[in-house]
Amino acid sequence: MEQGPIRLLVSDIDGTLVRRDKGLPEENVKAIRAAVARGLKVSLISARPAAGILPIAAELGLEGPFGAFNGGTIFTAAGGETCSAQVPPDIARQLIDLYASAGVTIWFFATNRWLTTDLANSHTPREVLSSGLQPEAVTDFAAYLDDADKVVAVCDNPVEMTAIETRARELVGSEATLVRSQDYYLDCTALAANKGDGVTRLAEMCGVPLAEVAVIGDQANDIAMFRRAGLAIAMGQSNTAVQAEADCIAASNEDAGVADALRRFVLPRLPQT
Repeated sequence: MEQGPIRLLVSDIDGTLVRRDKGLPEENVKAIRAAVARGLKVSLISARPAAGILPIAAELGLEGPFGAFNGGTIFTAAGGETCSAQVPPDIARQLIDLYASAGVTIWFFATNRWLTTDLANSHTPREVLSSGLQPEAVTDFAAYLDDADKVVAVCDNPVEMTAIETRARELVGSEATLVRSQDYYLDCTALAANKGDGVTRLAEMCGVPLAEVAVIGDQANDIAMFRRAGLAIAMGQSNTAVQAEADCIAASNEDAGVADALRRFVLPRLPQT
């Protein structure tokens, strides 16, 4: 079957566009800027809040639109927000109770605030870099339940995390989106806050049909957008389940995989001018 053109690239950030240390490889910056100069539209979608996406967008010279909280919040570099979907308060409360009973760290994101039960969690320094926010210690989330952008369980024990996820899925049902953004992060966002719906909204705003959209990511939360886009690219370090959902496999995030994907898979399909 003949491959159609690619007019828009939507990239995940953590584990994809940036290295593990959260640094943005210069090779990725140059490749994206060069692709934009050739007419490719580029957007970003991430589990991060908007505050964690804007510095990356600025370094890449992108104006948006972008998708924060897995696409639950769509915004631009100029600060315009077109939609925002939040976790139902009762679901947020039940998850907080579940995670508290399991003794794991809870992260709660609400309108550019990051609330946590454990400032000393080992993942906190990297999340500061990712989110662009400083954590605030709380013991009671009741006052914030009506403003839940994302509720996260943070757990490094794979067996325990699997048990927590199973129970959380029973609680959430079809009322919200529950997905791993990393092996140790279980994210709950609004039902519409998933990367499949998110990339669909971004494509519509950019005036590009989904068949002409390429997406690139590395985690389970990226699979939803893999299934919508015309071209799905998985990072080289992503697990086999994620790679099985992709059309192509790029180099790892430590090896500037986005630049590699642009060079090998996207730029050859740019429309001819």
